[in-house]
Amino acid sequence: MSQETNGVSEITQNISSVSIENKSGEQSQNTENTTETKSVNAQAHDQIVTPWDVQGSVSSDGKQSGIDYDKLIQQFGTRRVDETLLARFERLTGKRPHLLLRRGVFFSHREFDRILDRYEQGKPFFLYTGRGPSSDIVQLTDDEKFLFKHELKVEQTHKFALQNARDIIAVGFKPEKTFIFSDYDFVGGAFYRNISKISRQITINQAKSTFGFNDSDNIGKIHFVSIQAAPSFSNSFPQIFGEETSIPSFIPCAIDQDPYFRLTRDVAVKLKYPKPALIHSKFFPALQGPQTKMSASDPNSSIFMTDTPNQIKNKINRHGFSGGQETEEEHRRLGGNPDVDVSFQYLSFFLDDDEELKKLYDDYKAGTLLTGQLKARCIKLLQEFVKDFQERRSKITDAELKALIETPKEISSKTFDVRFQWAVKLNAVVEGGWMG
Repeated sequence: MSQETNGVSEITQNISSVSIENKSGEQSQNTENTTETKSVNAQAHDQIVTPWDVQGSVSSDGKQSGIDYDKLIQQFGTRRVDETLLARFERLTGKRPHLLLRRGVFFSHREFDRILDRYEQGKPFFLYTGRGPSSDIVQLTDDEKFLFKHELKVEQTHKFALQNARDIIAVGFKPEKTFIFSDYDFVGGAFYRNISKISRQITINQAKSTFGFNDSDNIGKIHFVSIQAAPSFSNSFPQIFGEETSIPSFIPCAIDQDPYFRLTRDVAVKLKYPKPALIHSKFFPALQGPQTKMSASDPNSSIFMTDTPNQIKNKINRHGFSGGQETEEEHRRLGGNPDVDVSFQYLSFFLDDDEELKKLYDDYKAGTLLTGQLKARCIKLLQEFVKDFQERRSKITDAELKALIETPKEISSKTFDVRFQWAVKLNAVVEGGWMG
């Protein structure tokens, strides 16, 4: 499997927009074993996880809890990414799993083991995921955002998609291995033929029960389900795969996107296509804490890849939810809770050094490391990451961008990423490991 393909796939899915939402004060007290905050006006409800809405549960007394990922595994019927699977991955690829795998950020899967089987057998598969552009930072399926966000215009979402292309390239995708496309520009031909085949297999009742659509939703939302599914099948990209239908896709996505692909897997059986395999990530926590996922759509609650070092510092210091105690004296006596502290959560996504991360965790929990010190380490790391990204992005020329978003002609012998929904053709034994 291709290292730069997959190592970046998680970054793009979880980090590349680094749009992290905000909230709480610098020294707030939290319970030890659960992520909870009080919400005076919140109405009690179970956790909500759909492709368009993610909320932690709210108890009858107003306590908000973070997302229960164990519950999602049971609810969605997925399998945990366990140590046995990671050990097999490392044995086959010869690469240590990427930090987002070994730290459980990618925690759930559907038939990841089948993809490893193909890797071991030297058989090809391809990688597919998508981005939905709702701002000019990093996100993509331009038609989806137009259908689901009524404040946006077609021209806006398409413009965002082109900007997102620069962002994706800046993250580290190699031009010779990357094909980027916008749904608005690409849908047609073989791709649309698959959309038609898929849409005929999905009833209105199925769409309603899977996604919660109601009679007031526009029909574009319902039809988009088949558009989202089409890149899961190799013959949607004849310029890459020809008419081959036997090559399965492997889809890295956040767990809230799983309903799309549960339905896609059902349709695949009816069309005699291989079922897509999936690996699911947790949500990148908002600045206000792990109760919700990050969002690039709220400019007042996120850290963006366009932010200056000073903006990053101010947002973390002023709005980053803390697992510390109310006072320094209490913190040194009782210790902090790194499990709910946003600065520590961000470090767990970005800091590659396992030993340093463990020391930060232990020292914060023991009370020897203060909230301000933990935030300072987080700020430094984010500033460096964003600065490096901005420098890479500034060097991308219009010609390079154009080359990546035009339909490739002869690429059958190459390993390719296809983005905006994107797919990556992986000729199994190519450049070693996946998330090394």
